[in-house]
Amino acid sequence: MSPRVLAALAAALLAGAALGAPDSFDARPDVRAFIDEMVQRHGFVANELEFLFRRARIREDVLRAIEPPKMPRERSWQTYRARFVNDTRIRGGVAFWSRYATTLARASREHGVPEEIIVAIIGVETLYGRQTGSFRVVDALATLAFDSPPRAAFFRSELEQYLLLARDEAFDVFSVKGSYAGAIGIPQFMPGSIRRYAVDYDGNARIDLRASPFDAIGSVGNFLRMHGWRPGEAIWAPARINGDSHRALLEAGIRPTTRVADLRGVEIVSGVTLPPEARVALIALESPAAETEYRLGLENFYVLTRYNRSSLYASAVADLAKAIRMARRASPR
Repeated sequence: MSPRVLAALAAALLAGAALGAPDSFDARPDVRAFIDEMVQRHGFVANELEFLFRRARIREDVLRAIEPPKMPRERSWQTYRARFVNDTRIRGGVAFWSRYATTLARASREHGVPEEIIVAIIGVETLYGRQTGSFRVVDALATLAFDSPPRAAFFRSELEQYLLLARDEAFDVFSVKGSYAGAIGIPQFMPGSIRRYAVDYDGNARIDLRASPFDAIGSVGNFLRMHGWRPGEAIWAPARINGDSHRALLEAGIRPTTRVADLRGVEIVSGVTLPPEARVALIALESPAAETEYRLGLENFYVLTRYNRSSLYASAVADLAKAIRMARRASPR
């Protein structure tokens, strides 16, 4: 770690930070193995990491938050959509777009991503920077890395990326707060995504997704471009199902692999035309006591699921983006 980060750790120790507390990671073999790996692979200093893990805390609330509910509620697209496509986020999106119109136009031009998509993602993730999380990122990632077996490998990798990020950027690992899953800042990037896709968009020679909407806007655009966003192409098309021959399409998943020309039992509606060679996936948006809504997701829909691996998420972002654009057009400027 840098002298600056080490000094912050030492200051915390002098201030009376508890060592070896029952809810710390002190003296655990799996943590010891992680420390050894970080020393060997990245040249970290062992006693600095030992101190870090004595101060980091196991968060039972993180484990509760990440766990699927014991009695899961029935999935409802209508309920999910209402959480994100509503007056608060639409009005907030129009205001955010107006405030950062020049930066959004630049990001759209450079990355090929519509302004409203960038705005909608930030609106869904953090309500335009107002809800970025209250968990210490090091605690959340360490808890999930060592005490959440289903995805421990993923979170251990993100913890590694977070420590590398702290060393690269010379910030105090204990100072950063984020979501219970360790996502950071206005666009809620995981540490690995920050290191791979975040960009300095305000020209101050540093990347700050926690405080800079400019960096957040540029980074969201870059993330989508790097994951294959196709400028000028549609995201999805409405569909109607005829018979039962669509089951195989649903089982194929959300990656668009089926040519429009090869669709069977699925009809594109509302006057939308897609090229015969376009590849699509069939998306079923189900709600209790309501008719299932079907959409054909194209490549840009799949790209949105790289941000959050959920067809509900991608659908909500697309719908919020459309609503924000319509509201912006209708509002006086």
